[in-house]
Amino acid sequence: MKVLVPVKRVIDYNVKVRVKPDGGGVDLANVKMSINPFDEIAVEEAIRLKEAGKADEVIVVSIGVKQAQDTLRTALAMGADRAILVAAAEDIHTDIEPLAVAKLLKAVVDEEAPELVLCGKQAIDNDMNATGQMLSALLGWSQATFASGVDIDGDVARVTREVDGGLQTISVRMPTVVTVDLRLNEPRYASLPNIMKAKKKPLIEKTAADYRVDVSPRLEILATSEPPVRSAGIVVGSVDELVAKLKDAGAV
Repeated sequence: MKVLVPVKRVIDYNVKVRVKPDGGGVDLANVKMSINPFDEIAVEEAIRLKEAGKADEVIVVSIGVKQAQDTLRTALAMGADRAILVAAAEDIHTDIEPLAVAKLLKAVVDEEAPELVLCGKQAIDNDMNATGQMLSALLGWSQATFASGVDIDGDVARVTREVDGGLQTISVRMPTVVTVDLRLNEPRYASLPNIMKAKKKPLIEKTAADYRVDVSPRLEILATSEPPVRSAGIVVGSVDELVAKLKDAGAV
């Protein structure tokens, strides 16, 4: 079985995001970038499937700017076998929209013929949570979202999903698209020897034009602003005073 894992280059989750003074977007100058955490979990799960003998090859693909090579090398160092970079933008501030990404991924799937696509449920930069579902629709494949457990048994994938009421376990026919949630696994750290080996693993570059996909934006971002600053709290001297303050505020 061949597993395809899309990964995205995003601002590192430890970095405090800064908005440009003119509100024209997020400031990416001299900002540490890394693999999207949910995508990293998907890579880890794909590698575990290979280690368990249920997958033969793990392919990672990234769509965006050429700098995403570093993101792909991280996935290769974790244990992926080869990588594909689809250069679809020149400017690092350009975010390819989910529908265009899904169309490009469909083209890659048609070319590589994997039986399973594992992707993060969403990217932490735009929180769209749409690419996996769109890809499933374009392919006509089954899908399972928000996976916290994945078990492959022949041509069936049993997926445990996180839902509002708890956990739901479903069976889907393969080939399938599975989007993974935070509690599926804990990604491994790439060792230094594996980081060195990753530099020699295959990484091919293509463009959106190679797949004849239009990546022109359909959405216009009017403004970007930081969340409002929280007002300072009030220190009270007793429970009675606390209750009185809450009543005045209409909280009780």
